[in-house]
Formats: sequence, structure tokens, C-alpha cells
Amino acid sequence: MSKKVTIIGSGKVGSTIAYTMAVNGIASEIVIVDVNEKKALGEALDIRQGLPFCPPSTIYAGSFHDAAGSDIVILASGIPRQPGQSRIDLAQTNVNITKQIAPEIVKFAPDAVYVVVSNPVDILTYVFHKVSGLPEQQIIGSGTILDTARLRSRLSEYYKVSQQNVHAYVFGEHGDSAFVPWSAANISSINIDRYHECITSNRIVPKLEYAEVEEYMRKSGAKIIGRKGATHYAVSVSVCHICKCLFNSIESLLTVSTMMNGEYGIEDVCLSILSTVGKGGSAGRILTPLTEQEQQKLRYSADTLKGVIGSLSI
Repeated sequence: MSKKVTIIGSGKVGSTIAYTMAVNGIASEIVIVDVNEKKALGEALDIRQGLPFCPPSTIYAGSFHDAAGSDIVILASGIPRQPGQSRIDLAQTNVNITKQIAPEIVKFAPDAVYVVVSNPVDILTYVFHKVSGLPEQQIIGSGTILDTARLRSRLSEYYKVSQQNVHAYVFGEHGDSAFVPWSAANISSINIDRYHECITSNRIVPKLEYAEVEEYMRKSGAKIIGRKGATHYAVSVSVCHICKCLFNSIESLLTVSTMMNGEYGIEDVCLSILSTVGKGGSAGRILTPLTEQEQQKLRYSADTLKGVIGSLSI
């Protein structure tokens, strides 16, 4: 079965998504579109020359017109975050880019599921909702799926267990107001509060410092940008995981950014809670039982995003 993906933007994130997708055989046809046609051509050619050693697929540079028939369109265009810059600082510039792209790409791929990756991802997902005219289920932001991966990575290292045994999530904004609903976190069904008590080996495991773990999760992106200038590997793998779920006939639960419609008393803003993701996009949300304090943190995150949205020209 044909699986066509169009990637808008051939910068570090867009090109790494294309490479990861090709190496793993996630799509059978990949189109890279960029205003810098020369860059898109170079990235496509570089990846294509390695395809003899990968699962069969086709990759090429094209235009919006070539997106016709796409199952998924990934929006990775815009200005990347610079050292010392917050995701929110990027807002108006990347909002303007999204507003230009949305009507053009939707003309050629009206039935695709759109995965917004550019930052600030929650703001741009919201803007895409407002300007594209597409049904809500066809629009997904990468949201806190990367934050969730960072969280699980840290917990896995802390407890020295496989990441597959760690079930914990990051909710809210992909940014400084993101938080971990610890009441719902567990390791192999054991609440994370009590896991250290259940270990019978001689290894001493101190009680988890929640604030330290959340700080690690929030600041990892800025740390990487400060050290190497950009983050693109982990986010690309995360986005490819979303695409695998979109091609899967069985729905998965992911912390992607979707439009809120009254869940937890929040509406008209995009942020991350657990959503069901499968063929056709996001089918709905899972209302994870949260403590009152956790609900307050989620509403605070929503209000933070709304404050930014109110300051922008959309």
C-alpha cells in the first residue's frame, strides 16, 4: 500500500525527518518542499543515494503541487530557535510563515493529516486550525511527545529499567509551562511514588526528586541548542513515531497537541494531553484522572498559551 508523506521545510529538522523516515521504511514516497529549492534538491539527492541499503521508497524534491495525494504533510518550515531564545520568541515570524503556507498546501492535499512540528508548536498548530479550514482531527502538533521521551529517558536512567517499562507523560505546552502529572506515572503498573520501595535487590535507589526531573525535561532542548546549535535527531524520531501511528490501523495514545474543546474546562487553545492517534488523525482525547493541583497546572499552561495568542496577529 502506498504511503505518501510531504515534508515542508528542508532545514535540520525537516531533512532529518526525511532521512529517518527513509531509513526506517515508514513511507513509500517522500516529497521535500522548500522555498530554497536548491537545498531541498540536495537533501533529497543525498538521502536517495543511500536507499539501495534501505527499505524500498522514493524521495524527491518538489512543489506544493507534488503534495497531491499525500497521506501526511509535515510542517517543519520556519526560523529555528537560537541559543538563549525561547520558543515563544519565534512566534510572530513563524505564524506569518504558517499563514502563507496553509492555504497553498491544503489546496493540493485536502485529505492529508497535517503534523505541525515548527516552534512554537502549540501556537502554530492553533494558527493552522484557524487558517486551513480543515477538520480538527486532521491537524496534530508534535506537542510534548519529545518532552515525554525526555522524561522517560531520564526515569529509565534513574531506575535502570527499560524505557518500555516507564509509563509517564508530559502535559500542557511544549515549553516552560509543561508539567508531569505524577499521579498518573508508573513503572510496570507500580505508581512511581512507591517504586523505590518495591525494589528487592541490594541496589539502593533514593526517592525520586520530581523537581529535578521536570527541570531536566524542560531545559534539555535549550541545553542541546547551547552546545551544538540545534536539536533535530530526537524530535525527528518522535515525529516519525507519530507518522507510524498514523499509518497504523490500531490507535495509539500520544501526547500530541490538539484543539481543546472543554476538556478539563479548557477550550480554544492547542496543547498536549493524551490523544488517540491512528488512521485519519486524532480520533479523540483520553481524560486522564488528574489531581486538582495538576488540573490547575494544565489550566495555567493553557492560559500562558492564550496570552501569547492574544498578542499575535493571526
